[in-house]
Amino acid sequence: MELRHLRYFCAVAEQGNFSRAAEKIHLTQPALSRQVRDLEEEIGVPLFRRGTNSTTLTEAGEVFYEEARDLLGRADRAIQRVRGEASGETLRVGYSAPLTAGVFPRALERFQSERPRLRLELADLSDHEMMEQLASGSLDLALTAVGAGAATRGVLWTDIARIPPVLILSKAHPLAKLKRIPPARLRDLPLVGLSRSLYPEYHRLLRAILKPHGVVPQLIDQADGIASLFTALASKRSAAVIPGSVAGLLPASLALRPFFPPLAETILSGGVPLAKSNPHAEFFIRLLQEKA
Repeated sequence: MELRHLRYFCAVAEQGNFSRAAEKIHLTQPALSRQVRDLEEEIGVPLFRRGTNSTTLTEAGEVFYEEARDLLGRADRAIQRVRGEASGETLRVGYSAPLTAGVFPRALERFQSERPRLRLELADLSDHEMMEQLASGSLDLALTAVGAGAATRGVLWTDIARIPPVLILSKAHPLAKLKRIPPARLRDLPLVGLSRSLYPEYHRLLRAILKPHGVVPQLIDQADGIASLFTALASKRSAAVIPGSVAGLLPASLALRPFFPPLAETILSGGVPLAKSNPHAEFFIRLLQEKA
């Protein structure tokens, strides 16, 4: 199995259409269809349900998509690491996956194309880990909610994007029938949230955005990351209030609903240590602002 086959497969999965995927990766549609067919034959299971105007993942395809993205990510990081060894320059970035999901991949692609020889080290970290590593000098850039680093001295914070909170829930959940969710409907609704020890800022923000609507969040479970949070939401009883930037990461079993009236937005910011700032970090922040 070649990496290019995985890239072709992921392109179709993300575009939901062979024609759009072929255009994005500069390949003819028949050639792309043939490459994906070869991949399915090699694996021995169908990965897509093919419709007239759309293509959706099978259950096996959803599992394979997650594994393929992980493998491609590790391969890309390895390539960047090898290229970076030649230049001797490194940019170490810590990020909060729930907040950066919407803008991070697009900015990263542009960054790597413009500075291909830079060694880029990426880490999905909790707020606490990012603050510690910024303070110790082992991180050049932290991407998280603006309030998470408010008490961190010697760090310059730059606003990148304002992200509206949304409700994530199982498609079988009764509230999934609504197109927009009145915040008052969250009263006494069981919620799944991110771990308080790993993401303390999430809990502060959740209380703050719901308070004006007379809602006290009723958390019945806490997840250590976005993937485990999605798994916990498989139950049709619970839901989660998280930044809308996770829209592109949702599995097929979950739905996203906006709030009306809207809840207060979360501010995604980039923090760099003042004592030893990395010029590549400033460039990366500018790209994130453009993509946002």
